[in-house]
Amino acid sequence: MSVVSGRIPALIAFLLLLAAGVGLSPSASFAQAAPAAAEQAAKAAVNPVDDARQQLDQAKQQLSAIEKQLTPSIGDDDKLVDMMDQVEKVSRAVIQISVDLRPSFDQLKSRLDQLGDPPAEGQPPEAQIVTDERNRLKSERAEINALTGQAESLSSEASRLGTAIMIARRDLFSKKLLARRDISLGLFETAWDMAGREASTLQRTFGSWTSFIWRFKAVYFGGAVMGSLAFALVLMVTVRRLFGSLVRRDPMKETPSYLSRLSVAFWSTTITTLSFAAFLTVSYALFDRLNVLRQDVAPIISACLGMIGLVFFIWRLSKATLAPVDVQWRLVRVSNSGASALVHLFTLMAAVNGLDYVLEAVSTTAGSDLILTVVKSLIASVIIGLLLIALSFSRPILNSSGDPKDPGRPLPHFAAILLRLCGVAIILLCLAGYVSLARFLSTQLIVTGAVVITIYIGILSGRAVSEQNGFPRTAVGGYIGERFNIEAKTLDQLGLAVGFCIYLFALLVGIPLILLSWGFQFSDIERWVYRIFTNITIGSFSISIVGILGGLIIFAIALVISRFFENWLDRNVLGRTYMDAGVRNSVKTGVGYLGIGIAIMIGLSAAGISLSNLALVAGALSLGIGFGLQNIVSNFVSGLILLAERPFKVGDWVVTGTTEGFVRRISVRATEIETFQRQTIIVPNSEFINSSVGNWTHRNKIGRIEIMVGVAYDSDPRRVLEILKEIADAHPKLLHFPEPMVVFANFGDSSLDFELRGYLADVLDGLGVRTEIRLQIYERFKAEGIEIPFPQRDLNINMKSEKIAEAVRAARDVGRWPEEFSGRKRGKRPAADISDLENEGHPDIPEGDGHIEDASDGENQQ
Repeated sequence: MSVVSGRIPALIAFLLLLAAGVGLSPSASFAQAAPAAAEQAAKAAVNPVDDARQQLDQAKQQLSAIEKQLTPSIGDDDKLVDMMDQVEKVSRAVIQISVDLRPSFDQLKSRLDQLGDPPAEGQPPEAQIVTDERNRLKSERAEINALTGQAESLSSEASRLGTAIMIARRDLFSKKLLARRDISLGLFETAWDMAGREASTLQRTFGSWTSFIWRFKAVYFGGAVMGSLAFALVLMVTVRRLFGSLVRRDPMKETPSYLSRLSVAFWSTTITTLSFAAFLTVSYALFDRLNVLRQDVAPIISACLGMIGLVFFIWRLSKATLAPVDVQWRLVRVSNSGASALVHLFTLMAAVNGLDYVLEAVSTTAGSDLILTVVKSLIASVIIGLLLIALSFSRPILNSSGDPKDPGRPLPHFAAILLRLCGVAIILLCLAGYVSLARFLSTQLIVTGAVVITIYIGILSGRAVSEQNGFPRTAVGGYIGERFNIEAKTLDQLGLAVGFCIYLFALLVGIPLILLSWGFQFSDIERWVYRIFTNITIGSFSISIVGILGGLIIFAIALVISRFFENWLDRNVLGRTYMDAGVRNSVKTGVGYLGIGIAIMIGLSAAGISLSNLALVAGALSLGIGFGLQNIVSNFVSGLILLAERPFKVGDWVVTGTTEGFVRRISVRATEIETFQRQTIIVPNSEFINSSVGNWTHRNKIGRIEIMVGVAYDSDPRRVLEILKEIADAHPKLLHFPEPMVVFANFGDSSLDFELRGYLADVLDGLGVRTEIRLQIYERFKAEGIEIPFPQRDLNINMKSEKIAEAVRAARDVGRWPEEFSGRKRGKRPAADISDLENEGHPDIPEGDGHIEDASDGENQQ
């Protein structure tokens, strides 16, 4: 009759295993799953071939025995699950046999290769002992091939048998779920009579048990009670100390954030439920371990504890999300009366559903007829259906006034119709005789619905924590940042990992609970987890997550060892050789790269990746490089080097060749640089490797600015130095360490040249700081009467003609040559163009009659 009989206690047990950290422990599950045949094969050292033959014979006999038991056990799901576990163990043992035979086969092949082929016709015969040895090796190789083929056949047989068991379980589940009984008044009358006899049997059973406890097990019973209470006390104190900030609502917060409300709702539900489940399971284990529970009482006690755990979970989830008392912590917009009504309705539905399973356990223990169980489930399902209909007519939604004390509004039309349809469907299924299906739907609405809601709240909490600046705003994030002095940027990055862990926790807890409520068992989940972690097949490739994780761990260990050796070599060996710093750094870098390569090879081997496959890939890549992929590969490798060494990062100000700007993106082929004109330039990575690159913000953003200024020769240079130093010291953006410096740079042609040097915390502020300091220098010099001179020139004019002298004076007055001297060339001419007039042979200017000598240098002319 029962589709998921005993699932509620199983849920509680699973919660305890999760709380204790052993429920899905890979080491524990894998240790239990290790077949005895494989262990014997590992220990056998005399003859692996004979040992493999014996193990294959045993595996064949086990599969035959399991196949014979399949038909008699077709109606018992528990037996089918045990048979499935046995088939899985045999299958793993057979696979292990093939793995163990592989080294022996490789040794035989290697020895045959050493012996070589037999001599051809016409060649000298070989020694008889060599021929005998070759024949013996070929015989052993053929025997290993035969055993390997037999192992493959047995593995296929195990797969076929496992499929048959799964089909039998699915058919049994469907048969029980869709079983139909005729519902009539006579059925209820018969059930009523059976209920009276069952109550008498239950009274006698518990009366006998209490007498047995009082006479023979009083001390053990008291010890179990005290042990349970002690465990509850320790658990309560531990949870309060470790997770108090996560599960406790702060009544002083009038308007807690959405993230805080989500976090408290999720953790107060999961942590308190897991803790309570741990208490219930440990209490049951203590009573059972001390032989206080008898076989006729233990199933009923287990079902009662399971019902208590289920009701507590639903009640805790309802209070966490609806918060009937603490309005400010409420996640759903409902009124106060609506929140209380919903909590009572949800808890009542969970209690009715759990009580149904308890009564089923009572009927099973008392040996009652199946009719009584059917009637009990029918009544429970009808009550749940009526509660769903009553829920659809409730008015819990917050009033438009926004005051939670006001009467609420009805549910949305779609939600109300859906609830009524579910309630009516459950009642109609019961009246039609499909009680098992109605009971299953009722259970899934309550248990699966509650688990899905919890997972959803967990996912929302993880997403909120992962948002930018989300984790630092939480209580845990603030405590971690203050306790370990972590800056906000690092704490925000840590929030991504915390959010992912919340996702993972919600799914690891929720998905197995849903599977258990849908009729699966622990062994099914354990088997799936084992396959996921040890053997994922994609086409012809087989991936082992455990192997990959092991390879990563070994790679990390090897990398740490190589780094330690590199530092030790640099400090203790190279440091004592008085080697040149450049050579020393090169040796250290080479050893570091060699250590990384070795660590990669060790990690790949540990992960089960064959290095021969990498050799094939490298060969194909070399062929492609030879056909013209040199530039692409060069840029690709350069990109990997840039990503690994990080000589610059996104946001750095770099200068390379004719390109200067900010790095916006680094890929394995090219790097995007945005110039100050907002132009994006794509630079191949090989240019950064093969040429010099300047990085203004490599290790930090500290940079120096220089400001040149000149004053007249009649100025006091010491006063100028003082003014410039005062301006530099007073500027808020110039660092005081290193402190600003003013230098008397040079005696210029027109001025005394000074240079102000200062350091900025952010070199990107240089342009604005230069402008501000130049303005302050101009204002101070003007107030102090210090002149900033123009460039000066000395002109020496040698004249032999009065006419030229008059022309020069006229040109100086009006800025242009008189027209009588211009000829064909009209317009302005600088004084230096008199030589042009001389060279043109102007009729009014005799050759060599006059010229102008400029005594200033080229710089002053400009």
